Amino acid sequence: MKKDKFYITTPIFYVNDKPHIGHAYTTIIADTLARYYRFNGRDVYFVTGTDENSQKNIEAAEKKGEPDIKKYLDEMSAVWAGAWDSLGITNDDFIRTTEERHLVGVNKFFKAVWDEGDIYSGTYEGYYCTGCEAFVPAGDLADGKCPIHQKEPKKIKERNYFFRLSKYRDALLDHIGKNEDFIQPASRQNEILSYIRGFMEDISISRESQKWGIAVPKIAGKGADGQALYVWFDALINYLTAAGYGADEKKFKKYWPADLHLVGKDIIKFHCALWPAMLMSAGLPLPEKIFAHGFFTIDGIKISKSLGNILDPIEFAEKYGNDVLRYFLLREITLGEDGNFSVLRLKERYASELANGLGNLVNRILAMTEKYFNGKCPEKCEGNISPTWLSYDINMSETKTHAALKDIWDLIDFLNKFIDAEQPWTLAKTDTGRLARVIYTLLESLRHIGLLLLPFMPETAEKILSALGVAESFKESPAEKLKLWGLLPEGGIITKAGQLFPRLID
Repeated sequence: MKKDKFYITTPIFYVNDKPHIGHAYTTIIADTLARYYRFNGRDVYFVTGTDENSQKNIEAAEKKGEPDIKKYLDEMSAVWAGAWDSLGITNDDFIRTTEERHLVGVNKFFKAVWDEGDIYSGTYEGYYCTGCEAFVPAGDLADGKCPIHQKEPKKIKERNYFFRLSKYRDALLDHIGKNEDFIQPASRQNEILSYIRGFMEDISISRESQKWGIAVPKIAGKGADGQALYVWFDALINYLTAAGYGADEKKFKKYWPADLHLVGKDIIKFHCALWPAMLMSAGLPLPEKIFAHGFFTIDGIKISKSLGNILDPIEFAEKYGNDVLRYFLLREITLGEDGNFSVLRLKERYASELANGLGNLVNRILAMTEKYFNGKCPEKCEGNISPTWLSYDINMSETKTHAALKDIWDLIDFLNKFIDAEQPWTLAKTDTGRLARVIYTLLESLRHIGLLLLPFMPETAEKILSALGVAESFKESPAEKLKLWGLLPEGGIITKAGQLFPRLID
């Protein structure tokens, strides 16, 4: 049965610093998928936001010398929202975990889990990594340090509230077994299955020492005094509250469950084990799919403040353009695998694939239309590029954005070779009838390229469609007109596109 909605989320991000290129990567992937499903007529709800109840946020405010935590959070959340606006991200909502709607939803959710008997009081002693916002088992420490953040964790002993995570071991294994696409890619699913079977334990969901956060609801009794909810128990619920949980039940019924949670592989235990178990406890449906992308390196080196290799996506986009940034991130990195960001590789792809590939194709087609047909579309002809659409749609539905981009560039390469093989400049002297069919085929194929590119490179796509005189027509009813052959009007005016990618990047 075809769905009429598509609810997609990114993780909500800590506001202890401004966004870097890794955060932009996650959000651009989500934006690309959101644009694709909107274009296919789905009612898309795309949510991102900020996680503001984290201890690392408080430490960042203190380091900055800002005593007013709320003021700091307001300022930093605005930085993140502004960054996504600058990058052309089309999120429908921006959730903050300090909002009243989130507080209401968290309290409702806590009560549901409490009533199920899945929260109890106990004492926990262990090593707590602020970077992970989690306790790290002693056996996982490397030379006494967190293996991810390379810092010595704090040893903490507290009386906290616990969630009966282990109660849901069999239910989680059963759900994953019956829903093979629930956790993707397969390597992450195998990792989670191993964790659930051999290592998953009940988890502490409150903190005595935390200075900021949502208070444990009074329903928990006197022991709740002075306790704040553990940031992960609170933060995961944003996916519900953004969809209306606790505040707008009509909206919640419309959009939940989420169709896709997009996350990094470092937080899959929270999203693929803890979160589904929490939902089971509260009696709520589980998300359809959780997809984890890999880690990010810069020139082969892990992103690190101390190494000074953090790239600001805003500065990068201002220099090279939003579409170039989007293209490189989605083309260079196989979604689901670890990837490397290299300016040298970006320049190589820009020259070979954008300037000499797409840009050259657009300029050749429009120049020949101008030269041989006075800038007007010649007669319609038979033709079909449905195999490209078929592969493209399959790849997008399977969250293989990198493969869908390859489909587009395979078509671009084919058309450049088609021009060389047909030699329109020769046909202009020997066979004007065939020339008209060739030019029409090229123009119509270019229209399809514009449509195919809309989710990936929206600015470039609209320039192409504007040059063909059809920039507005596809917006009226995109689901119906997406794959129609022959949208180009015979004799329609074709305008000059100019150079899409006029120079190699400095």
